[in-house]
Amino acid sequence: MSKLTDLRHCTSTKIWVIFFLLFSYLANSQDIHYSQFYNSPMNINPANTGIFNGDQRFVMSFRDQWRSVPVTWTTFSGNYDRKFYSKNNDKGFWSGGLLYNYDRQGDSQLNLNNLNVSASYTHLLNSKNILTGGAMIGYSTRGFDQTNLRWDMQWTDGNYFGSLPSGEMFDTERVSFLETALGVNYRWQKSSRTKVDVGAGLFHLVQPKPNFENPDVQKLPMRLAINAIANIKLLDKLDVQLHALNQLQSGYGETVFGGLAKIYINEKRGSQTRLDIGLGYRTSGSLFPTIALSYNQFYLSGSYDIDLTDFGAIHGVRGGPEFHFTYIITSVKPLKFFKNCPIF
Repeated sequence: MSKLTDLRHCTSTKIWVIFFLLFSYLANSQDIHYSQFYNSPMNINPANTGIFNGDQRFVMSFRDQWRSVPVTWTTFSGNYDRKFYSKNNDKGFWSGGLLYNYDRQGDSQLNLNNLNVSASYTHLLNSKNILTGGAMIGYSTRGFDQTNLRWDMQWTDGNYFGSLPSGEMFDTERVSFLETALGVNYRWQKSSRTKVDVGAGLFHLVQPKPNFENPDVQKLPMRLAINAIANIKLLDKLDVQLHALNQLQSGYGETVFGGLAKIYINEKRGSQTRLDIGLGYRTSGSLFPTIALSYNQFYLSGSYDIDLTDFGAIHGVRGGPEFHFTYIITSVKPLKFFKNCPIF
């Protein structure tokens, strides 16, 4: 009798978790999110397209969490962006980019495939003040698979019979929708190592209705992301970066903030090496230490979320790892570009 009770409890818990994920999508549709949001810049603001020191940028991001409970959550992102200079315009430049996101959750394999195209224009107000506006449009598809799901009607006298009908009906198991976003970013810069960025991005402007049931009822809420990143040179061998992100979607909100100590190990051309060590906090209840290594045009960063909530304590959950890789290509440009904008 005890084994039967445990089996039913386990099955009930699994089904509850699955429905929680499905309901959270129908009600709120939580978007892609990273603790190291500053290392996935186009996911928080289309105006971040082209905002980097170089000409072409490749970024890959990976996050894995909740491995100790049956709702594992895996996220992958990849983006490419570059600048387009004009010989007739020394006060600004255009940038363009591609952003791909993949997200998968739980036994239902609830998944998202998202491909976006972004464009931005950066205007150099003067040598210290830079304003960028950006827009993004994309195609998203989200679906799930019932193959690995077990339902109440498939259990008889404590035994599971997969051949029995589940009794569950969905209008569809896959939906597609249009993604839209606008953003603005302001940068104040004193030098390539002392600068401040403040930006805001607004996503899901069209507010589609990507529902598995009742497709004409629930709209996808707009998401507002406001971020600030300050990098300050303290010593020849040391910078400090402070960063914060606040995201609001419908009645839900979350803030992530933290800092990095950037230690310059070698500044010789061709062997430029920097070590970053930091700590961040997510207001939903997790702490994440971070370490990163920069070598010339390569950057690799890793962090680990430590769950501090009651859920984490009860289930032994400690969050999960997150990794980011960046590669930047810098080409030789006419001297006037360096005079007008030493960072870009």
